[in-house]
Amino acid sequence: MVSALLGPAPAAADEPTPPEPPRVELVLDVSGSMRARDIDGRSRISVAQQAFNEVVDALPAETQLGIRVLGATYQGKDKKVGCQDTQQIVPVGPVDRTEAKAAVATLRPTGFTPVGLALRKAAEDLGTGATTRRIVLITDGEDTCAPPDPCDVARELAAQGTRLVVDTLGLAPDEKVRRQLLCIASATGGTYTAAQSTEELTGRIKQLVERAGETYTRTPTVVGGGNACPGAPVLGPGVYTDRETFSEHRWYRVPVRPGQELRASVSMALDRPVNRDYGVLLRAVAQDGRELVRGADAGSGRADVVSAGLRWSGDEPEDRDTEERDADVPAPAELVCLVVSNSFAPRAGTGLTPGMPVELTVDVVAAAPDPRGPDLGRGWVLLALLTVAGLLTGLVTGLLTRWWVATWREK
Repeated sequence: MVSALLGPAPAAADEPTPPEPPRVELVLDVSGSMRARDIDGRSRISVAQQAFNEVVDALPAETQLGIRVLGATYQGKDKKVGCQDTQQIVPVGPVDRTEAKAAVATLRPTGFTPVGLALRKAAEDLGTGATTRRIVLITDGEDTCAPPDPCDVARELAAQGTRLVVDTLGLAPDEKVRRQLLCIASATGGTYTAAQSTEELTGRIKQLVERAGETYTRTPTVVGGGNACPGAPVLGPGVYTDRETFSEHRWYRVPVRPGQELRASVSMALDRPVNRDYGVLLRAVAQDGRELVRGADAGSGRADVVSAGLRWSGDEPEDRDTEERDADVPAPAELVCLVVSNSFAPRAGTGLTPGMPVELTVDVVAAAPDPRGPDLGRGWVLLALLTVAGLLTGLVTGLLTRWWVATWREK
């Protein structure tokens, strides 16, 4: 009966299954600029080769690794040909360490820098699946072959709804390179790091490869929020991904029974330049439009992600008869509307589509005694206790003071 009233069953994340192994592809720039000898007195390519060897030696047994290069084979000046120069030299899978290091050792800086094309090909190399997949891009220069623009490619990959993260490592102290690599990383929820020494590069690549086994082991469920509460998708507990345009409101519905507590959080990735003074708001709203609770800002630990979260629980049912309680018949669920809103404004020239990445986490658990206030009640009991404690403290302090004064005078 309840399901008939609520309509289709809520969308939910898939049931847990044994996770697939972490999949990572290292993408190395082997263009002509990698000959520069400005890292610890060595060429950039030799530093990268040493870092790759150490990473391969320390690779976790369960991690599947691939290596792709760009600008490694074409020595001519025909840009049209040179901008197609990207190859996978180690396929993604269990690694033969000897073969992988031998393949990297033969690389010599050669041609152009088709970063955008290499990112597309790397995504194809990693394929699809339930696990988070990571691309680690190591380069010393910006793309010299656009289109495709690598930042647009990163947004394109993120918009596909798959859990693909691109981390970027810059080997040259160049502001244009930094901005491009930061844009690529931000679009996919990855990180940007400038590596100015052999130790920094090796340590950061190892850290990123290890992180592949620590992030999400399942892809969030793709869902499309509605433009109003009626007709919005019904969600069960799980992790969901959506896209939201600038200053938009996206609506979702979650069934919550009396005695249950709704917990929800939302994160939005700033994958393109936006004006300052922005924010994300998460609200729970009743079917009649009443606002039930407004979420609080939550620190994400990253400057390129803005988050908010909320908790709400309905009251215990008072009109259920004894037979229902004894039989433990569940009370009808109330559909609570979740609204995700943002106040982002694009900077001049910023693309408006696709929308910015949204990740929504939903859970419904047994309600705490009173999640909206302290355990002592709704404030009156706490206030009374504080008042009594203040009076007693004042009385004791007064008596001690009089005793001390009387003792001092006797002396």
